[in-house]
Amino acid sequence: MKYLLTLLISLWACQSQAQQSERFDQFELHYSIVYTTFLTAEIAAKFGIPRGKDKAMLTLSVRDAEAGDIEGRPMEIEGRTWDLITGGNMKVKEVKEGRATYYLVPFEFLDREYRFFEFTFTPEGANKAYKYKFQTQLWRQE
Repeated sequence: MKYLLTLLISLWACQSQAQQSERFDQFELHYSIVYTTFLTAEIAAKFGIPRGKDKAMLTLSVRDAEAGDIEGRPMEIEGRTWDLITGGNMKVKEVKEGRATYYLVPFEFLDREYRFFEFTFTPEGANKAYKYKFQTQLWRQE
């Protein structure tokens, strides 16, 4: 599992949907969309991520910026994702790597359409939940 963080960081750096972050009080939410075709079959199988030209995953982590956290911390998260035709609750997979905790949300998408995400998360140590919503356009990978 130690190489998952390295893999995700390298994917964030080379993909068109670059890693983004938003600040919520002292917490910083980091998120990115990764096309599953960038994953090796071994990594995808290890984490139960389906690969395909119309499949991607949302990666999430949250850290306490004021405490100087550099690793993602655990959080409770629930939400939904949808496009023009399909939608439903996010199926969140928690990944622990040493002291760091990350979250993966695999999904299928329609070519050239927008995918919407809306979720509520409560970082470990927070006294309230935060809501976030965003959209992204995705292209079928050849």
